[in-house]
Amino acid sequence: MLFWQIEHNGSWHWEISDQAGHLYLQLGGPTENHSHWYHELKPGGAFTSVPVSVGAVSGGMDRAAAELTKYRRRIRRKNKDNEELGIIFNDYMNCLWAEPTTEKELPLIDAAARAGCEYYCIDAGWYADGYWWDEVGEWLPSAARFPGGIKEVMDYIRSKGMIPGLWLELEVMGIHCPKAGELPEECFFCRHGKRVYDRSRYQLDFRHPLVIRHADEVIDRLVLEYGVGYIKMDYNIEPGIGTEVDADSFGQGLLEHERAYLKWLDGVFERYPDLVIENCSSGGLRMDYAMLSRHSIQSTSDQEDYRHYATIAANSPMGVAMEQAAVWSYPKAEGDVEETIFNMVNALLMRVHQSGHLAELPPERSALVKEGLDYYKSIRKDIKEATPFWPLGFSSFGDDWVSLGLQKGNKNYVAVWRRGGKPWAEIPIPHLKGKNVKIRCGYPSCEKCTYNWNPVGGTLSVAIHEPVAARLFEAEVI
Repeated sequence: MLFWQIEHNGSWHWEISDQAGHLYLQLGGPTENHSHWYHELKPGGAFTSVPVSVGAVSGGMDRAAAELTKYRRRIRRKNKDNEELGIIFNDYMNCLWAEPTTEKELPLIDAAARAGCEYYCIDAGWYADGYWWDEVGEWLPSAARFPGGIKEVMDYIRSKGMIPGLWLELEVMGIHCPKAGELPEECFFCRHGKRVYDRSRYQLDFRHPLVIRHADEVIDRLVLEYGVGYIKMDYNIEPGIGTEVDADSFGQGLLEHERAYLKWLDGVFERYPDLVIENCSSGGLRMDYAMLSRHSIQSTSDQEDYRHYATIAANSPMGVAMEQAAVWSYPKAEGDVEETIFNMVNALLMRVHQSGHLAELPPERSALVKEGLDYYKSIRKDIKEATPFWPLGFSSFGDDWVSLGLQKGNKNYVAVWRRGGKPWAEIPIPHLKGKNVKIRCGYPSCEKCTYNWNPVGGTLSVAIHEPVAARLFEAEVI
C-alpha cells in the first residue's frame, strides 16, 4: 500500500492513475492550471518545489497509518508539549462562546483547576468591548470585559496552578481596525489594484517587514507582559488565489507569503521554545505537516454535537499524530451522566480540549470529568508513542458503532462509541487473535456495560444498553 503527504501550508495537488499499464502518482504544490501559479526564473535562478513524502508498506491501512505516525514524529520540532501532553481548558465551545469577562472567567478557572486542567485558554472576544469581528488586529485587551486588566485574570490562572492562554487571529486585520488604515497597501494581499478582503477581514502579507514587526510585537506583548504560555492561533478567512504584490503571479505571491509565515513562526519558537501555539484555523481547516512540523497541537474540529465528534475523533489519527490532535470535550450543564462520559471518551486518546460549563455541573458529573482527566494523565505516556488502528474501519457520521484503538507494545486502548442500533457489537482486534488478553474498562470505573474477550475470533464483545454511550477499554497481552 502506498501512502503520502504533501508538507505544504498552501495550494497543493495530487493525482493517481495509470498510463500504458503503469501506475503513477503525481504530488506537488501550486500549478498554473490549479492554483494560478507561475514563476519566471532569471538566468542562474532556482526554484524549490514544496516537500512531499511517500511511503509503502506490505499491509493495509492500519499499517500505513502506523508508519505515517512514526514518520510525523520524526520530522516535527522537538518540544516539551508533545512529551507532556498537557490538558487544556478553553472557554469557547458550548461555554462562553467568545464572550469572556472577568466575572465569567473566575468560576470557570476554579472549576478547571479542580478538574485537573493544566492550561487555561481564554478564547475570542477578549480584545473588544462588544462586536469584535471586523475590528480585530490590534490585540489589546478590553477594559470593559476585564476592569482590573487582563493580567489580573492571567495571574489568577497561574495562582491555580495552570498556564494561561489567549486566542489570536494574527494573519488578518478587520476592515475597521484602526491599524489597517496605518499600514501601507503592500502589507496586505492585493489583486487588481485593490486589497483582498473576506468576511470583513484583510489578509496580511508576511513577506513585508512591517507585518513581521507587528506580529512580533503582539507575540512579545502576550508572552512578556501578560504572561501567556499558550496561544490558540485561529484563521477564519479564505483570501483566495493569492496576491499580485511583487510577484510573477497570484499563486507565486501566495507561495512566498506562506513560506514567509513559516519562517516567522520558526523565529517565534526560537525566542520562546516552550510556548505552545495551537494551529486552529477555524476548527481544523488547515491541517498539514508544514504547519504541524512546527506546531505541537492541532484543532480537529469545532463540531458542536458530541455525538458527531466521535467520528471526527476516531478518524483524526489518519491526518495527525494523536498527541497533536486536540479534541473537544464539553459536558453540557443540562446533560446527563452518559453524555459526560461520551464527551470524555471523545478526547481521551488524543489531546484533551476540555470545555463546557464545568462550574455548573452537578457533583456526580464533575467527578466523571475529573476521573477522565486523571485517567488521561495515567495513559498519556503511552499515547505519545502509540500507533492507531481502526477495529471497525474508518467511521462515517451515520455509523451506529464507532471504534478507535491505540497500540503501545503489549498494551492496547480501545475506544467504543454507541450511537443507536443494536445494544451490542463485536469489535475485531486481529493482531490480538489467539492471544491471552486481559480486558478491563479503563474509563469510567462505574462500567455499566458488559464485555468479553474471544481469543479464538480475536474480538471484543461489548454490550451497552444506553442508546448513546461510550466506553474506553484496555486490552493487555499477558
